[in-house]
Amino acid sequence: MKYTAIITAGGTSSRFGGSTNKLLEKVHGKEILKYTVEAFLNSSIDEIVICANPTIIDNVSEMFQDFPNVKVVEGGKTRQESVRKGLEATNCDYVLIHDGARPMISPEIIKKLMVDVVEKRAISVMTKTVDTIKEVDEYGLIIKTIDRSRLYNTQTPQAFEYKIIKSAHETLKDESYTDDAGMLEYLGYDVFIQEGDYRNIKVTTKSDLALAAIYLGEMYGDR
Repeated sequence: MKYTAIITAGGTSSRFGGSTNKLLEKVHGKEILKYTVEAFLNSSIDEIVICANPTIIDNVSEMFQDFPNVKVVEGGKTRQESVRKGLEATNCDYVLIHDGARPMISPEIIKKLMVDVVEKRAISVMTKTVDTIKEVDEYGLIIKTIDRSRLYNTQTPQAFEYKIIKSAHETLKDESYTDDAGMLEYLGYDVFIQEGDYRNIKVTTKSDLALAAIYLGEMYGDR
């Protein structure tokens, strides 16, 4: 069986601020994107496809030029389009789709996904919601407190049987989903959860970068 990881790196980092794409920011001397990709390399994945923003595609290609199983393609204008381009750039049995800006993903979670997706066909890594959730109307008035016992926060990777997620992207290519599992939910497929790690945050702002430095230091030791 062949496993491919699709790493989305097509964003513009508009919410991050500054002139540097957040994926090229260094923590303990290593780029955010490199931590992300190395977690998959350390999981014995067969192939990695990075869908990169055109403004950083040369940087990313140079970063991984010595890795024969890493392919860099140009991402799309939306996350969904970037993932579709990644799916078109590979042919495999199972695919794991992951945000490039989640460098704290662990090889252990990846390896478990690779095993479980064979039986379950569609899995999303998630963490149980710990905050109290309120439903609020358009005027800012609290309507009710929602029972959080069955609520989860979605992370990535999400793992799929390749043929069903590729078909979903072809069927819904004119939509704008930000969550690949949501596409299969819409089409009536069963999607299961795998327990994630609360440290597996997405680096969106500079404060997230500071937190990532702490977490990566814990996971890999200060570089």
